Amino acid sequence: MRPAARVLLASCAELPRSNADDTDLPDVLAEAGITASWAPWDDPAASFGTADLVVLRSTWDYPWRRKEFLTWCDSVPALANPAGIARWNTDKTYLADLAERGVPVVPTELIHPGEPLRSPWQGVDFVLKPSVGASSRGAARFASGELDGAVAHLAGLHADDQVVLVQPYQRTVDRDGETALVFLGGTYSHAFVKGAMLPDPAAPGTGPGERFGVEPDPALRRAAEDAMDTAAALHGLRRADLLYARVDVVRDEDGSPLLLELELTEPSLGFGHADPGAKARFASAVRAALAAS
Repeated sequence: MRPAARVLLASCAELPRSNADDTDLPDVLAEAGITASWAPWDDPAASFGTADLVVLRSTWDYPWRRKEFLTWCDSVPALANPAGIARWNTDKTYLADLAERGVPVVPTELIHPGEPLRSPWQGVDFVLKPSVGASSRGAARFASGELDGAVAHLAGLHADDQVVLVQPYQRTVDRDGETALVFLGGTYSHAFVKGAMLPDPAAPGTGPGERFGVEPDPALRRAAEDAMDTAAALHGLRRADLLYARVDVVRDEDGSPLLLELELTEPSLGFGHADPGAKARFASAVRAALAAS
């Protein structure tokens, strides 16, 4: 690591010091000998161009300003994860790229503006979501016969010039949630479960469940690592070149793992649900990235 390295953690104006999950990262990095501070990515007073490393963390307003955000990413000399990864990963059509390369992905159809609703899965609930969006914003779950509402939702997303993903809803999520596996510097760190984010149309009172730490079984670990390796190779990188990754995995009705999302740009890393050493592992990954630059 270079002497007196300076790191900027990129946030957004709404949450300039991120959220409670990782607000104390500058203190954690200081313990590792790294000077770090938070700065909104669009702050003209922040000297991103001269930082030894800029880490994308909570840039959660990018879906509404993606073109501007990506231009800014391209302008940052030392960005983690890299600008090319951000360009690819902030549009969920990347799932099609991974599926084409053999990654078991939740079945996904893309509906471009002007195209009609297609749902090739008969008799199952399905989800419509914009290809550019954070968390579950813009995503909606529909019962198999609820076509009028789905067509209206699709039209609203298309009016914003969005490509729309349609996916069969994995009902195992209602029971088991999504398992989010976190990797730091390419190495597995910790995992947590996220409760179902989309309510059941037949039970409107249901909604997001709690989050809690978990030790994933080997099949989920393998699926997550395969997805990471495929994504890294697609961009001419090694897995270790990714400072962080969160791999969201669900199971199909037969119990086989399916990739729901691969978060390489600004994911919440679930430190609040991890063991006390997780943030120290993040600091070590930052040190390694600085040493490699």
